[in-house]
Amino acid sequence: MSWTQLLATRKVHKHQTSKQELDELRSIVERDLEDAAIPALSEDRRFATAYNAALQTAKMAIACAGYRVGAVPGNHALTFEAAALALGNQAKSLLDYFEGCRRKRNVIDYTGVRIATATEAAEVLLHAKEFKKMVEAWIKTKHPQLA
Repeated sequence: MSWTQLLATRKVHKHQTSKQELDELRSIVERDLEDAAIPALSEDRRFATAYNAALQTAKMAIACAGYRVGAVPGNHALTFEAAALALGNQAKSLLDYFEGCRRKRNVIDYTGVRIATATEAAEVLLHAKEFKKMVEAWIKTKHPQLA
């Protein structure tokens, strides 16, 4: 989909972000990355928390592009789709990875326990950190006033 199509279907809305808004999202991302590294938490909770850090990072990219995802069904999937529009091909493989994580996170949060393995929890944390670095570098290059 394109931004025009997403706007027409009211899945996204035009949005003017600010450094303050991004800094608040950065705080959430940092908290979630730190929490996802706590060994005493279950693998499920570490997985879901690292996933949320990636989701919030995707929201940062969308906000910088001038949009906000609406409160629509499937907004997590839509967030990663919209982040791909904002970031382009550089983020495709990570965003595809997080789409798979989204499905697992749904099972963790809504229907199951002991779904994620320790390896999966560590992997999503590593990729969430990588994604954060990528998005911050993109912001610094494309939107330096928001860095």
